[in-house]
Amino acid sequence: MSRQAQTYITPEEYLALERRAEYKNEYFDGEIFAMVGASRKHNLITTNITREFSQQLKTKPCEVYSSDMRIRIPNANIYTYADVTVACGEPKFEDAELDTLLNPDLIVEVLSKSTASYDRRQKFAFYRTIESLTNYILVSQETLHVEHYAKQPDGRWLLSDFRSPDDVVKLDSIRCALPLKEIYDKVSLP
Repeated sequence: MSRQAQTYITPEEYLALERRAEYKNEYFDGEIFAMVGASRKHNLITTNITREFSQQLKTKPCEVYSSDMRIRIPNANIYTYADVTVACGEPKFEDAELDTLLNPDLIVEVLSKSTASYDRRQKFAFYRTIESLTNYILVSQETLHVEHYAKQPDGRWLLSDFRSPDDVVKLDSIRCALPLKEIYDKVSLP
């Protein structure tokens, strides 16, 4: 069996291609991966979270970004898109295009069957190398379940698990609260 040689794509080549592309692609150490579309539940959850953060952070020095804001993970040579991203203080970007964030404080990923394992393990391992990141939130779209990882002063990450509609994810570092009933507003779960 012959194996086709892969061409290494530089980060600069990826950004040039991505900025002209009709669809989003992620970059991982020289390779480009097309992103798939999201389900109705995924879109509702992402919109609900974005709305909550936007309202609560309106008068604070933080910006909330949807899934169109690219994030660079320099230590892993990755460019990726999170479902929701919050940057507090002065946002830092890779270049003058202002479309690749370098200093997220909070990242949210809405889990799908095809990406849940990657988001929970490998992607979180990569995200943890971003010095500014203090919160990582994983949201199930299949059941009422939110996992919140908060970076502790000693650098370790503490997991809190939420499964009740009355639960509230408290995000002390950005002074926000994310009620599960708002995350799952209008989302039908079994």
